[in-house]
Amino acid sequence: MESTINPIYEINRLADQLPLPVVQDLHQRIADWLSSGGNYDDPYMFQQLRYAQRVAKEGVK
Repeated sequence: MESTINPIYEINRLADQLPLPVVQDLHQRIADWLSSGGNYDDPYMFQQLRYAQRVAKEGVK
């Protein structure tokens, strides 16, 4: 079940496998989301995690 996963933690675990521009973009998106009242466990955050996982899997540097 997704709700037991912390997407921010999981994205941070993948950070070293992601190109720097992707990490910076994700950081900005997450910061914007949280500052606008979003929560870390909202579906939007899991969308960002899936994106990070996809980029990491593709191995694009």
